[in-house]
Amino acid sequence: MPPVRSENETLYLLWYDEPRKETAVANGPQTRKLADGLYLVFSARSRSELYHDVKRRLDPQSLLVAPLAGDPKFKGMAGGALNWLRAN
Repeated sequence: MPPVRSENETLYLLWYDEPRKETAVANGPQTRKLADGLYLVFSARSRSELYHDVKRRLDPQSLLVAPLAGDPKFKGMAGGALNWLRAN
C-alpha cells in the first residue's frame, strides 16, 4: 500500500541493531522495511518522539532516527520499497 503523506509528516530513516524485544517497528502504510533493521517512516511525530518510542518498544543495542530532507535514492532494498516511495 502506498504511503499517504500529509503536510505535517516528515520522512525518517530508522535503523536499529540487535533488538532485545521481539516487537515490530510498525505495520501500516506509513512504514516500509528496506532491510533487516532499516526502515523508512512517515510520521507527524518529532524525531525525539519517534526515537523514544522505538527505543522503549525494541530496546535495541544501537538506534538511529534521522529526518530526511527529500526522498532517498537506493538500490537492492526490499521488494516494492522504491515503488512504495515513488507512489507518494
